Amino acid sequence: MAFTAKDVQALRERTGCGMMECKKALTNADGDMEKAIEFLRERGLAVAAKKAGRIAAEGLVYTVVDEAKKLSVIIEVNAETDFVAKNEKFVSFVKGCADTILAENPADMDALMESKMAGGNGETVADALRDKILTIGENMKIRRFERREGVACNYVHGEGRIGVMVYFNTDDATAAKAEFKAMAKDIAMQIAAANPSYLDKDAVPADVLDKEKEIYKVQAMNEGKPEAIAEKIVLGRVAKFYKEVCLVDQAFIKDPDISVSKYVQNCAKELGAEISVTGFVRYERGEGLEKREDNFADEVMNMAK
Repeated sequence: MAFTAKDVQALRERTGCGMMECKKALTNADGDMEKAIEFLRERGLAVAAKKAGRIAAEGLVYTVVDEAKKLSVIIEVNAETDFVAKNEKFVSFVKGCADTILAENPADMDALMESKMAGGNGETVADALRDKILTIGENMKIRRFERREGVACNYVHGEGRIGVMVYFNTDDATAAKAEFKAMAKDIAMQIAAANPSYLDKDAVPADVLDKEKEIYKVQAMNEGKPEAIAEKIVLGRVAKFYKEVCLVDQAFIKDPDISVSKYVQNCAKELGAEISVTGFVRYERGEGLEKREDNFADEVMNMAK
């Protein structure tokens, strides 16, 4: 009996197992759903020890801000499939890790793994992670996190696909105002959408800037421009480079006629306050990690050949 990508998805939903395991089960059961479920149940304990070696590049980016204590955390926890990333137990685990980081301020990943899980029963984060791997049935990994003090605004896009934390220098009264919060969220959304590499010109490493200038000069010379003209062209292209990669120099997405810096200045003027963006962190789920093929239809068709 043949089976389709929809059958694979249906089996995932019924069992909570990973996509590859579901495909293997359906293949073994000749497409019979009930036999496939029985196959997975019989095999569940046998594969538990093998989970740690499997690719975990899906998952969730989560952010949390404690305004009263002026603390913020951004964290990425990976799983094997997007299906598990929506599992309530997985989401609860990620939130618990963020709360633990807020409370314990671990210096690094090793310290986090040894910390007692916030709101738990005394178990460490490492113990809780192992428990979730066995319970949910997929490999999981806490990939990275950052905790900072100060005024911050968080934004999460696409059900945890992209998370942003942006930091500001301003007074507490201003930070509490609705107008500031709206502006801060706009900046966080700008970072999520435009993906700037640096805060401002000063943050661009000298070697990066020198390489860009070298490339621009060669381009101009290849266009037949004299060296003196090429130098001027380089200056213009560097200015454009800054507008592309530096947050404060980018065109503000909601009003491209002004820069992000100008938008912040306008808000500060309206509130009669000093406001500046001091930094940001942008996590995109699974960036830089090897990912399993996620086109169900193509995978199933290739497997059936």
